[in-house]
Amino acid sequence: MLHLDEAQVRSLLTYEELITAMEQALIRFSSGEIRQPMRSLLGVPEHGGIFGMMPAVDGDVAGIKLVLVYERNAALGLPTHQAVIQLFSAKTGEPLASMDGRLITEMRTAAVSAVATKLLAKPDARVLAVLGTGVQSRAHIRALRLVRSFEEIRVWGRTPDHARQVADELGVRTVSDLEQAVRGADVVVSVAHVNDPLVRGEWLGPDTYVNAVATVGPERRELDDAVMDATIVVESREAAMRESGDILQSGAKVYAELGELLVGSIALPSGRRVYKALGIGAEDVAAAKLVYEKAVSQN
Repeated sequence: MLHLDEAQVRSLLTYEELITAMEQALIRFSSGEIRQPMRSLLGVPEHGGIFGMMPAVDGDVAGIKLVLVYERNAALGLPTHQAVIQLFSAKTGEPLASMDGRLITEMRTAAVSAVATKLLAKPDARVLAVLGTGVQSRAHIRALRLVRSFEEIRVWGRTPDHARQVADELGVRTVSDLEQAVRGADVVVSVAHVNDPLVRGEWLGPDTYVNAVATVGPERRELDDAVMDATIVVESREAAMRESGDILQSGAKVYAELGELLVGSIALPSGRRVYKALGIGAEDVAAAKLVYEKAVSQN
């Protein structure tokens, strides 16, 4: 059985290949070729953690991501998400590989947002606003630059020093006021840790596209009702109707899954569009499969 640590995964995984892999995985998921149950969550309340299990079967590979989310880790200088992905042969059940899942989670989340942005944002989008300054802020800037030619990228964060660090690292600019960061943006990415709406519809233009990535759970929100008055696109309808507070509390209707739009089985209306991200096991297993196949081919 192959074992790959984070450094080895990093050496094998690129956003360019991962974006293409996520497009194909989303199509396979919506067509029923990738099978998965809803993620299973076990609380670790004594330490403020959540233990998640996300299995999927993708062709000749079966896999599971074991992910632990400890939001208090940010104050300790540790990643808030820790994960391992295990792959097996779907034909025989033999274990194939065990690999670090933290980096895969980081990169596939942004890669799926890039797939959605390429599909849902207007072709001439020029201004990107990123709300948040953590791992996903950096990942989204790197990934979305590959699918749109942004002339201006703004970063907002509650801690100005953190925003400046992102700006210096990636050559973007900081905006200290949240509303000013959002107004006039063609694409808005929400990746800040929140429990209540951060983005307000009154700040958005009629054709602004929103990547909503920050919240998972029926009690948590990142978008207000006015933002949700839009064409809502998700990875999985089933997951959205159980895990998205933005959808459940606003009463918004899911228009389509990304995979359905990618194959052209559903037409896409004009106007404001929102991709509500939750993350699904199908993406993690497909990304790990890509890493495994590259590792085997290079060995």
